[in-house]
Formats: sequence, C-alpha cells, structure tokens
Amino acid sequence: MRGAHGGACSLLAALSLLLALHSANADNPYRYYTWKITYGDIYPLGVKQQGILINGQFPGPTIDCVTNDNLIISVYNYLNEPFLLSWNGLQQRRNSWQDGVSGTNCPIMPRRNFTYALQAKDQIGTYFYFPSLGLHKAAGGYGSIKVYSRPQIPVPFPPPAGDYVVLAGDWFKRSQRQLRYFVDGGHNLPFPDGLIINGRGWNGYTFTVEQGKTYRFRISNVGTATSFNFRIQGHLMKLIEVEGSHTVQNTYASLDVHLGQSYSVLVTANQPPKDYYVVASSRFTSKVLTATAVLHYRNSFTKVYGRPPGGPTTEVEWSLNQARSIRRNLTASGPRPNPQGSYHYGLVKPVRTIILANSAPVINGKQRYAVNGVSYISPDTPLKLADYFNIGGVYSTGSISDRPNWGNAYLATSVIQANYRAYVEIVFQNWEKTVQSWHMDGYSFFVVGMDGGQWTEASRSRYNLRDTVARCTTQVYPSSWTAIYVSLDNVGMWNIRSEDWARQYLGQQLYLKVHTSSTSYRDELPIPKNALLCGRAKGHRTRPL
Repeated sequence: MRGAHGGACSLLAALSLLLALHSANADNPYRYYTWKITYGDIYPLGVKQQGILINGQFPGPTIDCVTNDNLIISVYNYLNEPFLLSWNGLQQRRNSWQDGVSGTNCPIMPRRNFTYALQAKDQIGTYFYFPSLGLHKAAGGYGSIKVYSRPQIPVPFPPPAGDYVVLAGDWFKRSQRQLRYFVDGGHNLPFPDGLIINGRGWNGYTFTVEQGKTYRFRISNVGTATSFNFRIQGHLMKLIEVEGSHTVQNTYASLDVHLGQSYSVLVTANQPPKDYYVVASSRFTSKVLTATAVLHYRNSFTKVYGRPPGGPTTEVEWSLNQARSIRRNLTASGPRPNPQGSYHYGLVKPVRTIILANSAPVINGKQRYAVNGVSYISPDTPLKLADYFNIGGVYSTGSISDRPNWGNAYLATSVIQANYRAYVEIVFQNWEKTVQSWHMDGYSFFVVGMDGGQWTEASRSRYNLRDTVARCTTQVYPSSWTAIYVSLDNVGMWNIRSEDWARQYLGQQLYLKVHTSSTSYRDELPIPKNALLCGRAKGHRTRPL
C-alpha cells in the first residue's frame, strides 16, 4: 500500500515527473466534454418512462476520438441519487483511478461534479460507456465510444461511406428504482418487456444508405440481461473488428452479440433500393423478443412490410461455432504500426491458473450470485482509496480462492492479488443453464478456448494458440467453460464482473489487484488531485499537485 504524503525531495521529483508526463501527452490532442446527467421522459417501448439523459439525450453523446487522445469529461450529476460512469473497454492504462466503478471511485453525489481524465492509450475500436451504480444501466445513460486509428496507421479495409452506431439491448417498462427494489427483496429480475435499438422500439430508428456504398456498423449489447442476434434483411455483414482487434474478414448473415460485447461490421448497400429491416432478437430465451430499425436506401419509397427475417433462438452449438470462427487478422496493424500477430501470446507459458465458477446461492434467505462461493459486497470505502491511504479492514486478498469453493456461499469483499507483469490463465466455469458474459476492466485478453463440460488441464490441447481475438468481454455457454490468457501489464484495481447486471449487482463480481512494489509513475499514475473521497477516506488529502 502507498502513503499519501512525501518529503520535499519526493515532492520535487513528483513535480518533475508530472511535468514530463504532461509533456509526453502534449502531442496527443485533448477533447473536452461537459455532460449534465438528468432524468427525463423517454418512450422506448411506447410508454412514458423516466430515463437517464446526458445533455438531454438518450442514448448519450457518442465519443469520437483517435488513438492516444486525451478525453476530459466533466460530469454534473443532477439526479437525486449518487452516480458514476464507467468506460466499457477503455483500458485506463496505469490509471484505474478513472475506471468509474465502486471499487475505484467514490460516487458523484447529487448537485456535484467530477471530471474524468481518460486516455485512449494504444487502443482502437468500438466500446461504450454506461452508468455503473445500482441498476442505473436499466434507465439509460449509456453511449458509444469510437476510437479511430491514427492517420499514419494503415487500416485493413477502405474508408466506409458512413460509420453508424447500433446500441441495442433489452429493456424494462419498470423504472430502475422498481427493479432495484425487486432484486433487493431477494427476487430475480422479471423477464424484459422488449428490446430497443438506439433507444427506440419497433422501426423507431432509420439508417440511411446510398446504393453501391459500404458502411460501418458498430454494434454493442448495452442491455442488462439478454444476448441478442443481429441481422440486416437481405444484406451480408463482413466482420472487421471486435473490441479493438481487427479480425479475419469473415462474412455472416447474422451475428450473436452477448451482454457487454461490441463488434464492427461492413455492410454494402448492394440490393434493390427500398427499405429493409434491421433486426435484433433475443437469444436463449423461452420467449423471443424482437426489435427492428430500418435500413433506408436514399431516394427509395418502398417501406418495410411483412414479418422481419427470423434468426437463431436457443441453438447453443450454432453460437459456439460462430464464436470459434472469429479470428484475429495477424497481418493488420493495431493501434501501432506493428502487426497484431507480432505478439505471440500462444508461446508464453502462464505462471498461474485462476478458475472462476459462477453460482446462484440463496444467502440469508435472499437470492444472491457468487464467484467461487463468494458473493461480493461493496465496502463503504473504494478499494483503491483504501490502498492509497493505508486504511485497514476494508478488504482482504484472502477472501476468495483461486479455485471454486464447493462449500456454503458467503458474503465478502472479494479481491484476488496478482503480480504486475505476470502472465495468467483464467478459466470461467459455468455450471448453470444460462449463458454467462464476463468482463474484465483494464485489459484486453486472448480468448484461447471454449467448450462444454468441466474444464481440465487436458482442455488446453484444444486451445487456439495462434490467432484468437483479444477482447474485454467473453461469453460462457451453459454447462461450459471459457479460458483466457492475459498479460497483467496494467497496475491497478480492476473489476472482473458479470455483464448480467442483476447478477453483478447481487454479487457476481470481484476485483483483481495487480500489484507492484514500485512507486514509479511509469508503472501507475498518482491519485488525481480532484479524486472524490468518501467512507473512511473522508478527511484525507489527495496530493498537493
């Protein structure tokens, strides 16, 4: 743990390094945003609801930026409750202070503001931001993040004629307060009332295209509980990017998108000019929910009609085979000029294996969710602040095991500690009958394998150690496992969580503390001067600069 104060020499050293860091970032543009968070009337399923708006918009504004851009986002909370935003997929290199989850940040209280200082460091691709506290995500407050390659870095496809965002997911007619009351009472969430695309229901949104031109569609599942299948009537989709990885450009008629995941596809307007359905339909649900938008050819007058094209529903094998077909483009440049395949992830032997098994225990008479038998509870003080100010009793790194615990589940603030620069294998084991979706903040990991049944060491013989994609969110099919490799090269306190938001809220999450004894700012940036302090961190000082 790191103390908050130092002597005059260390202060001068810190000043020199801060000036150096500022100089290092000076060549990278700064983009400034001011966001006002309010409640407002929205009608996503035709019924008036109170949604979370950003500058009066739902969904919120799109962030358009370039690799290494600095994003200064000042958030003013005009809700009557605490609020935080998190940045799904932005890695916050050396800077978990900006991650925007309860383990790293104090909430922005009503009538207060906080300014995030982010950098899209060494990243490209498609991501999104969302409200991370409670069940705010079920009320909106989310938006897209597009990170473009720098002009001098070649991209493995021609510039598209347009770049469209598709923020799709399940939706409830009940308010987020009602939903929270429901799950706080020990109940599962009700079945969603529908799906929406860009904040709207049936045929509520239109994408306009011109005959013969090719367009990029960035698809993100921003829902709370449901995977969906995405397709465009009469058109094929060429996959080009998955959460920052350029892919082998396979063509798909439809694409499964699990909770928290993002994909980019190219679509060529090569059909007779008229309107076509854009469809998202729920996957692995007893009742199929469907939302539609419209692909409109400019100057055409034929509206969509009839039933939208159907898609897969409960077929797990279909989805698994599609997931295995998604491969990394080894010759394309990523955020830097070197090819994505120049890092041979499959030739590095992991030094540690962590197996994380989800479960749905009842604890103290209430429905909870757990990882390795531990159902996470948030402490009164963010874990990151407890570390910085040497505040004891907030958490213990021995509160959760590296392996599943088959005993009685219990409540705890679960943190696993790992060494900086360790190369780790993590296996997500799912014995439940529902698809799981796991996200890891701070990192992009290699999805080396997924299959049915119990993972064993022999399962490694089926790993893809050549060209799997690197991403930040992966699915785990029912009664199945998914294995990832990750290089822990980002010091900080990082959330590993279920993207099923009720499960996350009721305990299916933990934190990974990536630790180094070094106090160098080259390894981790200092606490922000404007860091919000709460719980047992109140009364402390951040830093003088």
